[in-house]
Amino acid sequence: MPTLALLHTSPVHVATFDALAAELAPGLRLRHMVAEDLLAEARAAGLTGALAERLAARLRDLADGAAAVLCTCSTIGGMAERTDLGGTPVLRVDRAMAEAALACGPRVALVAALESTLAPTRDLLIAVAAGRPLDISAHLCADAWAHFEAGATDAYLAAVAGCARAAAPAADVVVLAQASMAGAVPLLADLSIPALSSPRLGMRAALARMKGEG
Repeated sequence: MPTLALLHTSPVHVATFDALAAELAPGLRLRHMVAEDLLAEARAAGLTGALAERLAARLRDLADGAAAVLCTCSTIGGMAERTDLGGTPVLRVDRAMAEAALACGPRVALVAALESTLAPTRDLLIAVAAGRPLDISAHLCADAWAHFEAGATDAYLAAVAGCARAAAPAADVVVLAQASMAGAVPLLADLSIPALSSPRLGMRAALARMKGEG
């Protein structure tokens, strides 16, 4: 079986993607790397050239022998996607989510718990729209990340869901910008519009790319 390498900026994502792989592609080998310092640097200094160099070095180490690399961090995902690893594709977990969002309509409620995630995700949506009508409203769940850092998952997801619910009436789709927000989707099942998260969609896209379908 081929190997999919995954770059995370939080250890919580390892179990999430292990479970998705077991469901969607039993037998697939995963190689995880957790680099919390990359997100910390992006939050502190922005998406700098120095960060791009450090990210590229991590990706080169991670990619050895892998069929593809999937970056699960939305803040640095675009930078990862632009990294040239020769014949090994580098994918960002949220691209498939952005494509699915644009299929729902032009009014996108973009919800994030980190301010550093808003601009990269907005840029991705604009790129995917490719000139089509697009109206993005950005919503920062200002208090949610403290819950995440404290390991208070239920409180974190409740805060995310509350922010998303407040944004939904003026939107065609809610985009939960960070992979860590996926657990809030069931809390939004009663909305009249879709609430999208990236892990499952991103994993499916990575598997398709590995099969030569993407």
